[in-house]
Amino acid sequence: MRILIQRVKKAEVLIEQQVVAHINKGLLLLVGFGKEDNATKIPLATKKVLELRIFSDENNKMNLSLKDIDGGLLLVPQFTLYADCNHGRRPDFTAAAPPIQAENLFKLFIESIQESGTKVQTGVFGALMEVSLINDGPVTIYMDL
Repeated sequence: MRILIQRVKKAEVLIEQQVVAHINKGLLLLVGFGKEDNATKIPLATKKVLELRIFSDENNKMNLSLKDIDGGLLLVPQFTLYADCNHGRRPDFTAAAPPIQAENLFKLFIESIQESGTKVQTGVFGALMEVSLINDGPVTIYMDL
C-alpha cells in the first residue's frame, strides 16, 4: 500500500467538470495498492494517517495531527503510484493490484477512516478525475506500508 500525503489548504476532485469531493484545510491522500496488499494493512494505514503530526502548533512546530486540527481528509485512488519506470520509457504497472482487489481495499480504507469518526471525502475509483489542490508548506510525504 502506497500513500502520497499532501498537507493542503484546500483540495477538490472534479469529474466531467462537476465537483464530487472538496475539503478545506487537511490532507489529500493519493492511495495505491499493490498485488501483495490485503486488508491487514488498513488499520495501520488508518492510524498513521490520522495521527501523523504534520500540522503546525502555536510554536510553528509540526506537532499536530489531522485529528488535532479537525481537518478535512480527501482520498483519491491512484494505481500509478505503483509505476515502475526502470526499463524503457513507458511505465510498467504490473506491480499494481488488479482493479477489483484495489477497489475493495480502497473501500475498506474509507470505511476504516469513517469508523474512527473522521469525515472523509473521496474520488471515484476508476474514473477520470481532475484533482486540484493548494499544497500547504509544501508538505508532501510518501508512505509505503
